[in-house]
Order: sequence, then structure tokens, then C-alpha cells
Amino acid sequence: MFGYVMINKPEIKFKDYELYRSFYCGLCRELREKYGISGQLSLTYDMTFVILLLSGLYEPPTRKGKTRCAIHPVCSHEVRKNEITEYAADMNVLLVYYKCVDDWKDEKKLPQFLYSRLLRGKSEKSAGRMKEKAGAIRRELEEISRLEKAGERDIDRMSGAFGRIMEEIFAYRKDPWEDSLRKFGFYLGKFIYLLDAYEDLEKDEEKGNYNPFSGSNIMEEFEGNTRRLLVMMMSEACREFEKLPIIKYEDILRNILYSGVWCRFETVSAARREAKEKKR
Repeated sequence: MFGYVMINKPEIKFKDYELYRSFYCGLCRELREKYGISGQLSLTYDMTFVILLLSGLYEPPTRKGKTRCAIHPVCSHEVRKNEITEYAADMNVLLVYYKCVDDWKDEKKLPQFLYSRLLRGKSEKSAGRMKEKAGAIRRELEEISRLEKAGERDIDRMSGAFGRIMEEIFAYRKDPWEDSLRKFGFYLGKFIYLLDAYEDLEKDEEKGNYNPFSGSNIMEEFEGNTRRLLVMMMSEACREFEKLPIIKYEDILRNILYSGVWCRFETVSAARREAKEKKR
């Protein structure tokens, strides 16, 4: 359920893209420094968005620097880090670790088991620093696993469990903005869960894995119904976003929320239509 909250690169200004990439690289460096290469491998675009939104809201002091890495060994590039980068790195590792553990329990996926073993000690450090959030994330992932085993068909209930995970991640502080951040995270999380299920539908049915949309793709209105569901979730998320007094990074955040999050849906939808046309 990762990699959906990202920019629409063709629609973003070059200077904004460089700024976005500097925070992405900052998270990458933070994961490497705190958790080693195994932690660095858990890097996601979604957590870069968390950093940008919370940094735009709280405007913490941000350190800038230059770095080189294995992917860009020749040219140095800009890196930005702040206290929220550290928080996002902890959340990133926790979320990926618990997800890998659940995948191993539910589907016996060996790569996830091996990766969870690599992250285990590192995630315990994060959990120790943030016991309340770690407990909430673990409980909701366990609830998702329980519902999947029971064959739950209520997609609102299923997506709501993941929504509560994202709600916990966005609730960075107990302050006047906590309520809007929680609602924003909740609806964004539901959007992510539904889009992930929509994308994986054929693959899950082929492998016999759980998917709340199983059997729906034979219905003519499936595409339209799914789009309407996703629009509803993102509309609610954006409504809460607009309540937040964010000026910094506003253009990047709007690019992601109003355009970037739809890129994967449009790609999958087009591929599905093409596949159906070929069958005819």
C-alpha cells in the first residue's frame, strides 16, 4: 500500500521538483543514518509527502546540504532535513516492519519474512520512542489481517482500518490542528487502501488472495463506482487540507493532492480497458 502519494512530474515546476526531491533525498539519508541500508530500502514517496505537509504546517528549522549517493554518484544534489524528517523515518520503518510481519503471517511471503528480520531490531527502537503510535499502527494492521481472514466484504470497514493508521501518522502533535490532520490522514488512508485494492484486483484473484473488490470487475459499473469512491475519499481529505494554514510548499502539495495521486489510477484504468478490448 505504498507509492501512491506522489507528484505528477510533467505538471510541476522545475524548482518545485528540485525542492521535492531534496526532501525525498533527505528522508533517504535519514533512513540510512538511523537504520542502515535495510532501513533505507523502506523509503517511500508517501512519507516524503508527510514531511512536506507537516513541514509546511509547522515550519521547523530545516537544514540544507549537498550529498552524493549510489544512484547519483557523479553529481551532488541538494538535501533537506528537519525534525519531521526524523519522525517520518521512524514511522516509515515501523509501518513497513509491521506490514512485512503481517504479510508473512497471512501469505507466507518469504521476502517479507526476511526483510522483517532485518528491520526487527530497528523497528523496536522506533516503537520504544513512540509507544502510543506504534501500538495504534500494530492494532490496526492486526485488525486488517483479522478482517481479511474472515473474508470481510465491507470496503468501508476495510479501508477505515488503514485510514486510522494514516490518521495516527499525520497527528504529529496534540494542538489545534490535530483534528484536521487526523481527518485528513483518515480519508487519505482510505483512498490509498482502495486504490491499492483496485490495482491488485486481477493479481489477487489469480493467486487466490483476499481483495475487497473480488468479483466486482465483471460488473460494467465497476470502473465508475471505484472512481466515485476514490473521488469521495480524496474530496474529504482535500477539504481538511484546505483548513490548514499552509503556505510553504503549497504548490507541491496541491500538485500531489489534486493531480499526482490520480496518476496511478489512470494508468491502471487505461491498462484494464485495453486488456478488456483485446479479449473482445
